[in-house]
Amino acid sequence: MNVLQLASIALSYPDQEILDVREEFMQVVDGLPDSASRTWLRRFARWWAIEPANDLAHHYVEVFDMSRRTALDLTYVTYGDRRQRGLALLALKERYRDAGFELATSELPDHLPVILEYAARTGADGVALLTEFRPQLEVLRLALVRAETPYAGVAEAICVWMPDLTVDEASEVRRLVAEGPPLEQVGLEPFAPPDVMPDPRRLRTPCENAGVMPTAGVRR
Repeated sequence: MNVLQLASIALSYPDQEILDVREEFMQVVDGLPDSASRTWLRRFARWWAIEPANDLAHHYVEVFDMSRRTALDLTYVTYGDRRQRGLALLALKERYRDAGFELATSELPDHLPVILEYAARTGADGVALLTEFRPQLEVLRLALVRAETPYAGVAEAICVWMPDLTVDEASEVRRLVAEGPPLEQVGLEPFAPPDVMPDPRRLRTPCENAGVMPTAGVRR
């Protein structure tokens, strides 16, 4: 289990399945090769592993569900709820399908834990996809640091694992930070076409060949 898959678990909603593996998560993190990512994940896990369940769930909702700036749905950072986001979501879903990665989750395909697991499981294509979201990840990292939440450590672990920002990406980060997610435009159709929206009847894991530990996209 690598950094990306561990980050995927850490950023998933802390339901009982996630809570049950916190001790194992700590052991896996401790067994990672020495790196900046491992240091950040260990720092995060020291809080996450012992935080009372109710407090952890409340904090998660407060951080990720109550603020537009710290949304985990990465295309939202760029498009907000505008129609362009629906096209981006559809393209992501088709990319997963072409790679044989079947979504089985209540989350949308741009949800960061889902993208992280895709990158962890599919190798080069998944890492390429994650890299395409490098500016959005940096925006999220900055927002989490500003929010003074321990979840900032997970974003730090992801970002130090990835290549440094290019000049163009840094410019895009500055623009996204200054503008924030675009507000919904009156008169437009809902952002996601029906074939992108998740089927609530499916199990809440992002792929069918799940490992021992729970996978991304697990929400309440």
